[in-house]
Amino acid sequence: MIQVAVLSGKGGTGKTVMTGALAEVLPGKKVFADCDVEAANLALLLSPRERVRLPFFGLKKATIEQELCVACGLCVHACRFGAIRAGTGGLFSVDPVRCEGCGVCAGICPEKAIVLQENQDGEIIVSDTDLGPLVYAELKPGSGNSGLLVHEVKKAAQKEVRDHDLVLIDGPPGIGCPVISTMSGIDIAVIVTEPGIAAMHDLRRLVTVSRGFSLSLYAIINRADLHEGYARTIERFCAGEGIPLLGKVPFDPTVLAAVRKGVPVTRYGSPAAVALREIGAKLAGILAWQAQGRLQGQNE
Repeated sequence: MIQVAVLSGKGGTGKTVMTGALAEVLPGKKVFADCDVEAANLALLLSPRERVRLPFFGLKKATIEQELCVACGLCVHACRFGAIRAGTGGLFSVDPVRCEGCGVCAGICPEKAIVLQENQDGEIIVSDTDLGPLVYAELKPGSGNSGLLVHEVKKAAQKEVRDHDLVLIDGPPGIGCPVISTMSGIDIAVIVTEPGIAAMHDLRRLVTVSRGFSLSLYAIINRADLHEGYARTIERFCAGEGIPLLGKVPFDPTVLAAVRKGVPVTRYGSPAAVALREIGAKLAGILAWQAQGRLQGQNE
């Protein structure tokens, strides 16, 4: 079983559209995971049928037991996040959005009136699609720990792997903790970029981060015909970094039409769909080669 993550250095490059297309055109039995937990959108293209929801608990949050509190105010001064406030009647309260669960307030309270309690930050949804199981998440607004939630989504996806050939991950954009968690343990990262200054800048950063992991890198240039000069710049950069280019996808209004209908663009006969089928065929060959190499390694 091979794990492939589709990533991007910045948001808006078309990463989820690419993932949805690859989900449909890649051969074999597949499991899908949407690790863009702060804005999970892959479900919009794969029409999942929800099977179960699992609670996700992040860091604990402080709560004040009012019957023990003597309103000394030490916790207010100790909290560096401004999460504890004095209310009416001398009562103190904790703002759960501001609380980072560090526990300083609980440690400094002379009356032991502050305790750290479990806090549900979101849910992990396990579902079925016509193409295979899909695991994604919903993070509550203002909740952190998205890197930990990515890890839990990947664990839930692994439990769906039986005789499947591939885990296809729609990863988060950027280079932060969720991306680090996504890259951990995968075999291939497909970076989606576009011809522009910001995309080129963030592509460089993402490639730098990826060098800390044992994985193979490939690239796709989306909307490549919008600025052929920057597209050539990206091609030269990828060549210099030893990153094979899987292909270039042209700007295509059909992509927007497919997204509005909630289906992968590869169900159409448009220029973007043709390019993505060719990219899928290339990636399928790479996956077959990797699978064969693994099998030979196990037999030796």
